[in-house]
Amino acid sequence: MSKPNILIIQADQLTALCLNAYNKPFAKTPAIDEIAARGTIFTNSYCNSPVCGPSRASMMTGRLPSKIGVYDNAGEFLSSEPTFSHYLRALGYQTTLCGKMHFVGPDQLHGFERRLTTDIYPSDYGWTADWSQIEEQYSPSRMSLHSVVEAGKCERSLQIDYDEHVFNMARQEIFDLARSTDNRPFMLHVSFTHPHNPFVTTQEFWDLYDHSKIPPPEVPFIPYEKRDPWSQRYFMTIRQDEFDITNEQLKNARHAYFAMTSYFDSLVGGLILALKQTSQSQNTYIFIISDHGEMIGERGMWYKFNPFEGSVRVPMIAAGPEFKSGRVETALTSLADLLPTLVSIASETDDNEFITPIDGKSLFNLSGKSLDENIVFFEYCGEGVNAPALMCRQSQFKYVSCGEDPEMLFDLENDPSELNNLALQTAYSDILLRMRKQVDKQWNKSELTANVFASQQKRLFVQEAMKNGTFPSWDYTPLFDASRSYVRGAIDPNTTATKARKRFPFVPTTKPEKPRVKNKTE
Repeated sequence: MSKPNILIIQADQLTALCLNAYNKPFAKTPAIDEIAARGTIFTNSYCNSPVCGPSRASMMTGRLPSKIGVYDNAGEFLSSEPTFSHYLRALGYQTTLCGKMHFVGPDQLHGFERRLTTDIYPSDYGWTADWSQIEEQYSPSRMSLHSVVEAGKCERSLQIDYDEHVFNMARQEIFDLARSTDNRPFMLHVSFTHPHNPFVTTQEFWDLYDHSKIPPPEVPFIPYEKRDPWSQRYFMTIRQDEFDITNEQLKNARHAYFAMTSYFDSLVGGLILALKQTSQSQNTYIFIISDHGEMIGERGMWYKFNPFEGSVRVPMIAAGPEFKSGRVETALTSLADLLPTLVSIASETDDNEFITPIDGKSLFNLSGKSLDENIVFFEYCGEGVNAPALMCRQSQFKYVSCGEDPEMLFDLENDPSELNNLALQTAYSDILLRMRKQVDKQWNKSELTANVFASQQKRLFVQEAMKNGTFPSWDYTPLFDASRSYVRGAIDPNTTATKARKRFPFVPTTKPEKPRVKNKTE
């Protein structure tokens, strides 16, 4: 059998803590449940930064965002950074990207051989965080609470437009790959924007849920004065002080979010069906992931950008030839683990060397890790903080350090809601010291702070300078060559006319009707 194919399906802002696979059956996701039933669920998986751009850059390089200089949603992702797409191409794979990836800078491929769609978000420095603004917390992508207050139903939205296009292109790509004369295995990364706010969905998916039975947050609203300093700053960053969210608005937003997750699930199901229809499912690894989570009203908080579990816990579900059905409960994993895992699949070994040191580890090689090795690091250097927020989880404990803020230490096994900060309790001083040392070993705080400030000021200046005269566009425009599409006169093995000679057997999705018997008079 040839090397296996790889299909990565990524959501945007999907917390693991609303999925049946993670024992939180709030959203209805039959397609994800089917993959989880035959694959491996990594129950303690984290993003390496709770914001899109840094998280995705970290995922693609297997390195923490600060090590590659992608500090916020306008951090430039340098072309010289090796990604899993580069590694897979070197190992003989064809690599295709379809959908969102939030690349900032002129390189909009980062190792992908082909890209089928443009991105949904801008590729310039317009969303650069600015820590020099300290009197009023600055948010370059200020998300007012309108997307919560006005949550509900819609006929159509920009996000639906985008994801429908991504789905159609990706589904067609699966068919095209199956009948292609290119015999290389493929890695297809399909990245949707659902269930990212604003929280609106169509009647079809809204009606999957009984509105009266939408569960409230497990942790109710925490007043501003009782929040930790980071949460207080974030409260102001998104202008939550301007809104008094009612219980009905809260329920509407959660209802819509679960429905949007069901919509994402329907897209997952459509891609899996295309694999089956083209007889490619048996030799394809499937990964279901998200770039970061969503608070969905827990603690009275929304979106991401903060250290709590709803924001940083992400689904990591993998199915394929070497993934056994079951759950990995003890090992701590992160999106940085995707690169070494994909390289293990492509090279057919776990004994791989990488051109740069990586922070991830192969998902095939998690057993036998020592306590120091069974640790995940994540960070945040964007809006809502004024110093690097540096975090890690080791065993059941999670540690958070952010500038002059009081440290936070949570026992997630006994306090999964993160309501009891143990950092000031003498009984946990040894654990606090151990976690602090882990963070200090991973990051040089003063050096990182200086690098973030310098990066912000350079990008803010360049962005303003580029507004004078013609503003350059780094946004990706997909190529379309009509001479190689449909029926053309030239004999070309890559045209659709040639590909059409390879037809796929009919795969019935419903019980076929009985053949009609003719009447004697006919």
